[in-house]
Amino acid sequence: MRDGQARTRSELAAITGLARSTVALRIDALMKLGLLRPVNDAISTGGRPSTQFALNVTGHSVLGVDVGASHVRVALTDLAGTVIDERSELIDIARGPVVVLEHVMTMGSELLAQSGEAADGTNAGGAGGPAALIAVGVGLPGPVEHASGRPINPPIMPGWDRYDVGGALGRHFGVPVLVDNDVNIMALGERELAWSGVDDLMFVKVATGIGAGVISGGVLQRGAQGTAGDLGHVYVSRGADVFCRCGNRGCLEALASGAAISRALGIETTSSGDIVALVRQGDIEAIQAVRQAGRDLGEVLTTCVSLMNPSTIVIGGALAAAGEFLIAGVREAIYTRATPFATQHLDITQSRIGANAAIAGASVMAIQFALSPERVDAMVAALPD
Repeated sequence: MRDGQARTRSELAAITGLARSTVALRIDALMKLGLLRPVNDAISTGGRPSTQFALNVTGHSVLGVDVGASHVRVALTDLAGTVIDERSELIDIARGPVVVLEHVMTMGSELLAQSGEAADGTNAGGAGGPAALIAVGVGLPGPVEHASGRPINPPIMPGWDRYDVGGALGRHFGVPVLVDNDVNIMALGERELAWSGVDDLMFVKVATGIGAGVISGGVLQRGAQGTAGDLGHVYVSRGADVFCRCGNRGCLEALASGAAISRALGIETTSSGDIVALVRQGDIEAIQAVRQAGRDLGEVLTTCVSLMNPSTIVIGGALAAAGEFLIAGVREAIYTRATPFATQHLDITQSRIGANAAIAGASVMAIQFALSPERVDAMVAALPD
């Protein structure tokens, strides 16, 4: 039902292969949960017209949380991912998990109160009533063990190592909390809002660090420990003598990140936006440095193209605002090194939704979990007899 198309009981029985009585019982349970709603009757082919049912996107809500290096953004969305309301604040993530998550809790509670929902998610979304909170999705700017929701040795997040982010927020909001790294949720958001028809996509974030979210066969690939897509520490031959903050030499991040480009230009800045500003002003050295960063990134992505065979590579993050200067370097390297068969239909492009990718992806992650078969089965089982 999540495709938005209304269907009758008979149509659902035909699609699923289940008995019509089984479908009817399931529909009744889902309506009690506020997940389905009746809509206009189907066109009659003789006799009484059959009632159609559709996903009740406003019956429940989720919170999407984007925690960045210097900001927190929280959005309340419906089950279609449409933003109902949002809050944002500037806060340094180095202040630690207790302080930062208190801000998340406060902002989330304010959004819920504004919509008429309780902070513990217990209000049922009735007709004309508030939508019950059903899940929370969180993106963090560092490595995350997705199964536990705990950040693992995050380089720019002192005090966050193995902190139980999901547990802390779950106790406050009273609903399941999903936590992942920011690049993975950006990949989810970008695909959901801009590339819904693409099943094999790589989203590459280029900013202070470099990472990728990999969607293959329509499914986000996290890997065994959740580190799939960690491109920033892949070796690039041009940087054999360049040290990286991880302790190794020649890492992509040490050559092509915003900080690396700043060093190459001999400028002091903590913002990739300053580099983008120079590019837009026509600074030749900045343009050349960004183009070279694109080539270095493209060298690593060439291997990814051969290994994963994506149909679309989306470049996002703060440095993506440099536009074609960065992407031209990426294309130059990939089209030179990858096989023509792998690149003949490959689209390499800039992010379409930009800064909204993270908050959209956090909401999508929460919605996907809340509407998963296992979760819905558990909710149905918990209904009173």
